[in-house]
Amino acid sequence: MARHEREFFNETRETRPALYSCPRCRHRGEYEVRWIRRMKKDRPPRGADPGERAMFAKLRNYMVRVDDIVVCKKCRRRFEIPSHQNLAFF
Repeated sequence: MARHEREFFNETRETRPALYSCPRCRHRGEYEVRWIRRMKKDRPPRGADPGERAMFAKLRNYMVRVDDIVVCKKCRRRFEIPSHQNLAFF
């Protein structure tokens, strides 16, 4: 039976400031962006087989960006956040 990722991680939601430039008006501003932080649990879930235990040993803490679009503070137009910044390991 395959286990869901939630059984290996604790999730918390947080907002972090980030600097982005509007592609239309070129205004550079700081925006609040929502993230989900996934922290590895202390031990593997009960009833985990040896393959799941090996996978658990390799897991790392990471963050996933929730917001894809922000609104420019100057021109009020929506623009997409660059996709290369949607996952962060720590």
